[in-house]
Amino acid sequence: MKAFFMRRSLLAAAGLGLALTTVLPAQASSNEVPPVPAPQLAETSAPPVATPYPDTTVAHDQVAQAFALAQKTHRKVLLDFGGNWCPDCKMLSGIFALPDAVRWLNSQFVVVPVNVGRVNTNLDLAARYGVTIKAVPTVIIVTPDGHALNGDGSTALGNARSMSPQAVLNLISSWNKRG
Repeated sequence: MKAFFMRRSLLAAAGLGLALTTVLPAQASSNEVPPVPAPQLAETSAPPVATPYPDTTVAHDQVAQAFALAQKTHRKVLLDFGGNWCPDCKMLSGIFALPDAVRWLNSQFVVVPVNVGRVNTNLDLAARYGVTIKAVPTVIIVTPDGHALNGDGSTALGNARSMSPQAVLNLISSWNKRG
């Protein structure tokens, strides 16, 4: 009978050890900023931004700096690929500039606008994450360690002109919850 209780205690201890090992990885990632739902916006529209993307030559440096900052601050990186000629890109940037939107975006992400010219430059930056840019805007959310969370829906904001600001943030929020 004593052997039975000892074996049962060992199994319980082993089970506890298993439980501890499954809890530890979650605690290890507790440094990451937890996904917060998108705020409820009062605005139903946003003015477009005239020139939302910087010169094409700074993209690689900006992305590298964004990942360094994301690792330090435990946020994800939001890569916004577009062009200053693109009406949907200008509208998306206008939504991103709304006060409540910018506060939420900056709490969750390091946001990087990447100028792709006429969809002919900086495309390699998206390819790193398994995304081929065929249209803009293309938005990719990437963890600080380089894992894309929404490669399957990266072009969903391509019709930003017909989306409400709330719909845009809700979509980004759903991608953010993936990782």
